Amino acid sequence: MVFDTIAEQAIYKGLDFVGTGDILHPKWMEMLKKGLEKVDEGTYQHSEHGTKFVLTTEVEDEQKVHHLLIFPSIQKVEEFREKLEPYSSDMYIDGRPKVDLTGVEIAEFAADSDSLIGPSHAFTPWTSIFKEFESLEECYEDQLKNVDFLELGLSADTFLADRIGELGKLSFLSNSDAHSPWPNKLGREFNRFELSEPNASELFESIKKRKNITLNVGLDPELGKYHLTACSRCYKRFSLKEAEKSGWKCNKCGGTIKKGVYNRIGELSEFEKPQSPDFRPYYLHTVPLTEIIALAWNFSNPRSSQVQKTWRSLVEEFDNEITVLVDTPIDEIENFTDSEIAFMIQAFRNKELDIVPGGGGKYGELERPAKVINAQKKETQKKLSEFG
Repeated sequence: MVFDTIAEQAIYKGLDFVGTGDILHPKWMEMLKKGLEKVDEGTYQHSEHGTKFVLTTEVEDEQKVHHLLIFPSIQKVEEFREKLEPYSSDMYIDGRPKVDLTGVEIAEFAADSDSLIGPSHAFTPWTSIFKEFESLEECYEDQLKNVDFLELGLSADTFLADRIGELGKLSFLSNSDAHSPWPNKLGREFNRFELSEPNASELFESIKKRKNITLNVGLDPELGKYHLTACSRCYKRFSLKEAEKSGWKCNKCGGTIKKGVYNRIGELSEFEKPQSPDFRPYYLHTVPLTEIIALAWNFSNPRSSQVQKTWRSLVEEFDNEITVLVDTPIDEIENFTDSEIAFMIQAFRNKELDIVPGGGGKYGELERPAKVINAQKKETQKKLSEFG
């Protein structure tokens, strides 16, 4: 996960902008200055691949809540880092520094540096705002006026989050930590903007003024690691009442039960159905193309060389991954690759893929559509009957 690799892989995913992450770390900052070209204030570009980067980081506060920051310039990054340094012992060690500050203080520092701030992966049961607090105001207090967005995370989407009334004033960002350049990680969630100029300034304006964000794209929340309430050791699922009754200890293995995002949003919700503001864009559910290819071939590992080779040939032929998943005619995909992959992409578009929901730290899993399995069983039974 260095800039060269990220810039190259972003093309295949159809990403024009990528957050740098970890920009408070001096060595990462040095790599950015040496490896990328400044094309506008706060906007850096890879000379070979053309991918643009904006300056971002996560910070962990004293209550282990993660905050995402987007900076307008290197100067503002350095100003912010200088303010945080007295409160952090790992600023030069950890890409996501821990600081002995509250969310209020971090948001105030962000405002002083003209930076955008919002809660990261807001509903997950480990290091999120709604794991620790009952409302945005409880976390940010008088600095809530300076909070510009909320990052949904993998286990939530607009339809879930817009059941919470106070969130109707914020832009939603459907981002996710990449963790690796594998096609099923980088760009698995992203946002589409319509900008007059592709630069950080325009991006800031869109997020802050809640305009020109035209689409949120992300996993079906059931595929997220923390969608349902489950044991973090053996992944046994629990209802909220069962988990509370057991004292949040698994009765199967003794592990810790983690409250799922679905249940947590249920606790916080004011509305039975989402009440989305007029500026909220549509949310498109997607899944990594490598996982659809693996599903089509009954492969357990989407990172296998055969899957990766086929993935690359598809995205090179049809421009990028989202184009393959959403826009390319199925008959063209079938003519280029094989009928099983084309069939599974069509099943994805028709919302027919089955999902075993994730929870407790285990990702949800795609399954072949039930009607396909049943049809295959009938065909097998028919062939067996022909043999008497």
